[in-house]
Amino acid sequence: MRFIKSLKYAFRGIIYCINNERNLRIHTVAALYVFAFSFFFEMSRERYAILLITVAMVIVAEIFNTVAEELSDMAAPSYHPAVRIIKDLAAGGVLVCALFAVGVGMFLFWQPDRLWNILLFFGQAPWRIVLLAISLGISAVYVVFGPLGIRDKYHRAVEKRRR
Repeated sequence: MRFIKSLKYAFRGIIYCINNERNLRIHTVAALYVFAFSFFFEMSRERYAILLITVAMVIVAEIFNTVAEELSDMAAPSYHPAVRIIKDLAAGGVLVCALFAVGVGMFLFWQPDRLWNILLFFGQAPWRIVLLAISLGISAVYVVFGPLGIRDKYHRAVEKRRR
């Protein structure tokens, strides 16, 4: 039972971060597209393992960045130079992970013939481009507003129609 409770708390922390941190939403959307497009490439199990570890590193770094921000804000609600340094260090850690993730992605996905296949895939059926555009639009709304913002805007719109 304690294990189930600890899982519940862990998921609650992840959900908090998704709801409150736009950068984590950016990372999750990027990961989704990377995994979706990975099927166009020749990827072994080992390459997928590297990809999973890389994505996990960036997401974990973003979660720890949120931890540093929350603790810093709690310790010093007003401006303090030490808090600025702590927040900058945590953000720098995320940036380092993200930049190295881009490097890993370049090594894993640099297959020019496969890039051409992606263009052909979308060029052969224009409805696929429409679906991609719709998914990008939905992703943009998710990143900008987050799940809570979308929910709140939806509830306000429904309330407005009822009046």
